[in-house]
Amino acid sequence: MATKTPTGIPEPVINEASQLITNALIVLKPYLIALTPHERQISAKISDRSYPFVEKTCDYTLLAPEYVPQYMDAEKLRTDLQVHDQLIELLRISKQLTNGLDDSALKTGGDSFTNALNYYNSVRQASRINVPGAKSIYEDLKKRFIRSNYAKDSGQNEQPEED
Repeated sequence: MATKTPTGIPEPVINEASQLITNALIVLKPYLIALTPHERQISAKISDRSYPFVEKTCDYTLLAPEYVPQYMDAEKLRTDLQVHDQLIELLRISKQLTNGLDDSALKTGGDSFTNALNYYNSVRQASRINVPGAKSIYEDLKKRFIRSNYAKDSGQNEQPEED
C-alpha cells in the first residue's frame, strides 16, 4: 500500500482546525485536572476488564445501600464514573486526531528531510567539481553535520564530519 503524503492543507482549514481545537481546550479546561508523574503512578486505574466491576458496584449501591460504608460517598462513585465515560469518549476522538496529526507530521517531515538531504548531496557534488555558486551553499548547509566538541568527546554519533 502506497503511503499518501498530503499535498498541502489550505490555510483556512488550518486556521479553522486550530480555532476549534483551541475552543475545545478553553471549554474543557475548567473541568480538567493535572496530575504529577507521581500521582499518575500511584493512582488506581480502571481498565476494560475492571470497568464492569465498577459499573456493577454503582448499581449495587442503589439496590443495596445498606452495604455502602459510612466513609464512602456512593453518589460520588456514580458521578466519577459518569465523568470518566464522558472523558473517555473525548479521549478516543482526540487520540484519533492526535495519531493522524502525528503520522502526517512524521511522514511530511521525513519526506522534507529526505529531499533536503538530496539537495545537500547534489550541492556537495557540485561544490567538489567547482560549479560556480555551489561552494557557498554547501558551506552553509554542511554546518548541520559538523559535530560539536561535546559530541566528539562523549563518543556520540551524529553524521560523519564532512571533508
